[in-house]
Formats: sequence, structure tokens, C-alpha cells
Amino acid sequence: MITDDLEIEKHTRCIEVIGQIEDEGYEEILSPDALNFLDAIVTKFNARRNELLALRSQRQQRFDQGELPGFRADTQSIREDKSWSVAPIPLALQDRRVEITGPVERKMVINALNSGAKVFMCCFEDASAPTWENMVDGQINLRDANSRTISYTDLKKGKHYSLNKDPALLIARPRGIHLPEAHIQINGQPIAGCLMDFALYFFHNYKARQAQGLGVYYYIPKLECMEEAQWWDDVFSFTESYFKVPTGTIKATVLIETLPAVFQMDEMLYAMRDHIVAMNCGRWDYIFSYIKTLKNHKDRILPDRHGVGMDQPFLTAYSQLLIKTCHQRGALAMGGMSAFIPNKNPEVMAQVVTKVVEDKQRESGNGHDGTWVAHPGLVNTAMEIFDNHLSGKTNQLDFHSPTEEITAEMLLSPCNGSRDEAGVRKNIRIALYYIEAWIQGYGCVPIYGLMEDAATAEISRASIWQWIHHGVELDDGQTFTAPLFRQWLNEELDTIRSEVGDERYNKGRFEETAQMFDELSTTEEFAAFLTLPSYSLLTEGSFNRKNE
Repeated sequence: MITDDLEIEKHTRCIEVIGQIEDEGYEEILSPDALNFLDAIVTKFNARRNELLALRSQRQQRFDQGELPGFRADTQSIREDKSWSVAPIPLALQDRRVEITGPVERKMVINALNSGAKVFMCCFEDASAPTWENMVDGQINLRDANSRTISYTDLKKGKHYSLNKDPALLIARPRGIHLPEAHIQINGQPIAGCLMDFALYFFHNYKARQAQGLGVYYYIPKLECMEEAQWWDDVFSFTESYFKVPTGTIKATVLIETLPAVFQMDEMLYAMRDHIVAMNCGRWDYIFSYIKTLKNHKDRILPDRHGVGMDQPFLTAYSQLLIKTCHQRGALAMGGMSAFIPNKNPEVMAQVVTKVVEDKQRESGNGHDGTWVAHPGLVNTAMEIFDNHLSGKTNQLDFHSPTEEITAEMLLSPCNGSRDEAGVRKNIRIALYYIEAWIQGYGCVPIYGLMEDAATAEISRASIWQWIHHGVELDDGQTFTAPLFRQWLNEELDTIRSEVGDERYNKGRFEETAQMFDELSTTEEFAAFLTLPSYSLLTEGSFNRKNE
């Protein structure tokens, strides 16, 4: 038993599993003790979660009315006090030169753990569509990975997959606090998906990791403010107390991937100082957040996404401020994702390597302690860059950033770039490809040489919404309007049909996707996340299956 009988007797469980549990292993993952813990944590923390989401909406309303994000006056003392730092980083988390990310799918978990990367960030969030099956199967897969028993046989290829002797360190990323889990409810209401992912992962893995001398490590996404960081820290402390394990058993890396968060990094580190070890530049989501947060500010419209790289001044400032802030407080500063995937064409592959090398040289030179790649084939390339720069060290916590102050103006300054028809059309196609795959249960999708996740579609539709909303003039003089967007949307559906063929197109959900993409891109009210209105389409299969 995880808790003593008295605690269980006092606790009347209100949680109800709506999703199917007859599949192999589901009853183990959703055992009575696991549900007791999940019920306890949801009961204690869900009301505050709802309050935090309400505060997000209020904050966004102020931005929509003309206010700009900035550094908080009420927390200035935290930023100016140089005496505090985060708790010491465990040895297992000090070497993170290259991290690979990917979904919770079994074969991909094994391949990522065997990739040669120092860390595998296994993602219940943007890289995994949150179907019931994906979320529960993912818990099974990570449990088996932590016990070192995970294996997979591909019957079609006749190939067997199992762990090598030195797998990457596993870190789990739960969903953001905004996403629900419709298949588990309390009092008829869906629970928070993040609490399901967090609680079940801890419950089923802390003992196996304890036996290996490890804690339970998480990547925390989509935070916007200090109060949200404090909420997560309280979740961690509650969990450690519930299971009677030492403070710091849980260690977290926080993704700085929203514009409001970049102004509160000191505050977040302070709130989570007993549990946090690093922050990460979640740059694709950050670009989406920049557009979303400043969507009503006509003077801050970004160009086409393909021209918004980390060499742009506002993104360079973001990277440098994260490094400076983290290193001052004793935390690691992780770089961002290289989404390229290897190509069989030697010329194309040479271009991919050149771009990856340039990106990772910039990150290591700026002072990042490690970086991300999306494919095992690029682990060695990224590792070589950081090895050469670090000269035998495992991180550069001793790196002192330039003394130049990073101002709010630098972080908010937009950049120049193309606004052309070809870029819009490509954004439309990429968004359609990704969303169509997502509502069929795939969260990590190779598209035009890049491994894309939900941030890709978010940037595309947010940019299109903003350009329509403000009537942006394209480089050829056309005004971008809803009718012009719809014309190109229909034409790009034809392009997709020609690329995938009639059979794949007719079996897919492209036209349904296009209708939803049209609504999200042209509606007067901007949807905060496309995954929220899309979630009902994603869950149809699970509920239909249970009712058969």
C-alpha cells in the first residue's frame, strides 16, 4: 500500500473513470491506489488551477486593450536580491548537453532512449495527441522504460526493439494546465490533464527510480507567471509528503515558452527553488505566444514564421536573458529545438547539417548548457558542437553573460521579414497536415523535412488570424483578407490531395480539418489554443469505442 489504511479510510474517492479500461495494462495504471492519489491531488489543486486560468484570461484582456507585458513591480525585491539560489542540482541532471524529445509511443520511446542523447524528454503534451489510448499507453510505456523492461516487436518489419545498456535519462512532460482530461471526471467534470499525467507517472515510477538512485524528473510547459510556478511547486511538495519521500525527490525543468513568463523567470525560480533545476527556451511555442499575447498590437506583427529564427534580436534577447537569469541562480539554461530530420538526399542532408551546426554553435556560444533535437540522427551532430565548446565540461554554469541589461523593449521588439503569398500558402498546408494528423491521434508529424508538433500549427493559424484581423499588406501589395485566405485554403486542399493521393485524402479528415482551421483563423474571438476546440474531435473515437 502506498498510503496507510487510516488515510484511505478517511478519504472518500469521488473520481470516475469514463474511458475504457479493458485494454491490457490499463487496470494496473488505473489501480485503486493510483486513483486514490489522483483523486486527492485533483481535489486539493483543481480549484486553484481554475483560478489561475481565469487570471490568464484577465491578463490577456489587458494586453488586448493595449497594455504590454513587462517586469513586475510587486516582485522587484526577488529579482534584486542576489543572495538566493535554487537547490543544488543532482548529479544525474548536471550533464544535459543534448536532449531528444518525442511522443509517448512505445517504439519511439525505445529509439529515443537508445539515441545517444543525455536526456529523453518524453512528451504527453505537444508531441502526443491526448487520446485516451495515447495517455494510458504512454504511462505503461514509461513505467516499463523506468523498470528497464520495455521492448517492442514490429511484426511487419520483423524487427525487435529493446533498451541498450546506457539509455538516456528519462524526463516526462505532462500536459499544460489548460488542457482537460475528459475520460476521468470528478462530480461530472473533466480533471486537469496535467494532474493525470503527473500523478500517474509519479505513482508508478518513483520506487523504480529510487532504486536506481534517481528522483522523478519533469518538464513543465506553458507557464505564464510566478503563481502558476508556485502551484506546481505546491503539487510537488504535496506529492512528496503524501508518499513520505524527501523534499527534492521531484525535480523540474520549466519551459519558458510564453511571452508573459520571460518577464518572471527570477520569480519562477524563486517559487520553485526547492525543486527546479533548469529552464528551457521553448522557442516555437514562444513565437506563438508572442503573436497570441500581442495579437491586437498592430505595431508588433511578426513576418512569416519561416523568417523568424533565433538570430532575430527579440529572440536573441530572450535566449540571453534566460541564460543570465538561470546561471545567476544556479540553474541550467537549456537551448531550443532543432526540428530538422535527416534526409536521404546528400545535398539536402548537407543543408540540414549546416543549419543544425549554425543553430547549436549560436546556442553554445550564447552560454546554453545543452540543446534539443527531434531525431536520433542529429544527436551526434549537436553533441559534437557542445563537446567542442565545453572542452571537457558537462555544462557551463560558470558562464557569465554580458552585463548589458536586457530590457522589456528588447524582448517586445518585432522583426522584419517577408509577408508573401508563398509563405502563407505553406503555413496553410503545414497547419492542415498537422491538425489532420492530430485529430487522428498523432502529435509528432514529419512535414516537409521537419518534425512538427502542436506549436507549428499554432504559429500558422495565429499568424493568419492576426494578418486577417489587421488587414496586413503582403509584399506584392495584396491586402490579406478572410476571402483571400479561404480561396488559398481551398486551393491548398487540392495541393494536399495531389501530394497524398486520392485514397489517403478520402480516408483522412482534411476537409473537416479545413473547416475548423477556417473557423479558428477568421473568428472575431481568438481561441487561446487550437487543441481546446479540437479536443472534442479527438475524443470522439474513445467514447464511441466504449459505447459500441
